[in-house]
Amino acid sequence: MYFKQFFDDKLAQYAYLIGCQANGTAVVIDPMRDIDQYINAAAKENLTIVAAADTHIHADYISGLREFAERGVKVYASDEGDKDWKYEWLTGSNYDYELLNNGDTFNIGNITFRAWHTPGHTPEHLSYFITDGAAADEPMGIATGDFVFVGDVGRPDLLESAAGQKDVMEPSARTLFKSVESFKEVPEYLQIWPGHGAGSACGKALGAIPESTVGYELRYNNSLKSATSEDNFVEFILEGQPEPPMYFARMKRDNKMGPKLLDGIPQPDRLTLGQLKHIVAEGSSTLLDTRSKEAFADGHLPGSLLSTLNKQFNTAAGSYITEEETIYLVVEEHNVREAVIDLIRIGLDNVEGYVTPADLQMYANQGGELNKLEVGTFETVEEKKDDPQFKVLDVRKASEFEERHVEGALNFAHTRLMETRSEIPSDKTLLVHCQSGGRSSVASAFLAKHGHDVVLIDDNFDTYKQKAKTV
Repeated sequence: MYFKQFFDDKLAQYAYLIGCQANGTAVVIDPMRDIDQYINAAAKENLTIVAAADTHIHADYISGLREFAERGVKVYASDEGDKDWKYEWLTGSNYDYELLNNGDTFNIGNITFRAWHTPGHTPEHLSYFITDGAAADEPMGIATGDFVFVGDVGRPDLLESAAGQKDVMEPSARTLFKSVESFKEVPEYLQIWPGHGAGSACGKALGAIPESTVGYELRYNNSLKSATSEDNFVEFILEGQPEPPMYFARMKRDNKMGPKLLDGIPQPDRLTLGQLKHIVAEGSSTLLDTRSKEAFADGHLPGSLLSTLNKQFNTAAGSYITEEETIYLVVEEHNVREAVIDLIRIGLDNVEGYVTPADLQMYANQGGELNKLEVGTFETVEEKKDDPQFKVLDVRKASEFEERHVEGALNFAHTRLMETRSEIPSDKTLLVHCQSGGRSSVASAFLAKHGHDVVLIDDNFDTYKQKAKTV
């Protein structure tokens, strides 16, 4: 059996290419939308991808299942869950597909995949027991999707907190408890191949180790260990979950109804300075700056957003940009493709052009307007927090805020500002902070774009709270 794990470090997502070397066929589990990466990897091993499977309707990225179906590859998806959580784009289509229920199997050469209904994270969620028939008649591992991670389990609150369904958070947690109880009966030697790693918003304490075993997780996974009773588990698993990025609801919708098909990877044009001046003057497009927060604060195009091209790039961009918007990037030439692929993975396809930081400097040298972002420290907070003309805005998670915060501060998570901005004072200068300046920088750019007076607090909150008055 051939086995390869793919990892996207920005979305902390794992996909799996599993192949039968005896007959040269393979399947991909939980593929992303840009499927050529899997096809090329398979070809290098003399494998042909003949199937693709999802574990569930994903909330954090566009699935590649439809892209594979469009190319004639057979796709497998869950038929579990209620009527609201079905793969509507598959049902009744002309695609080569099979909908799976608990216990159903399919084969890729000598390898058998058995579906296991593990609801809780989502109602339709499947995990897959994987047996290498050339070597054994029992499974060697489980592709657990967003059911069991290394160090955590999939959060059960997203149908309510991200997809907008009411009063389903606690029932989902209780359903997840039942799935966990079933997990306790699985042989401990089985390997765990999860759908996400550290950094994903699909859990609150995911580990960075790429795989584990059932036995290890039962011993050391705090979420599993909390399942000493149903009530204890529900309380533990719902406490402290991070606010989901705004784009999660859109991903749920698109993966259920049918993602838009890609016509290749977008190839944005490098703009001339004349084109850039026109776009800035027109003001109807989205300018997305991928540079560092320091470079952005020192000078950026009026009305532009900041999403530094690091591990938080997708989260920030997806929280502040909608799928209809036309996007122009400020990005280094050698990073254009990376940024474009990151954006299409969350359904932001309309990337029409870009300029480089060098272009931006030339634009400024020729009289083009650049705005600056005022930057302060927690000394600024101490000086201004009691001034009625200022308001401290903490854009960390609610759980972080509850643990310790500046007295009198408002708390709105940076991933939800598109939804909550109307609740933020527009008649005060906002002192915007997070833990160390990363989240507050993208939040400050967003708020400034929408007319708020902001001061980015680019400083470390841990140092501040050791010596200042916090509550």
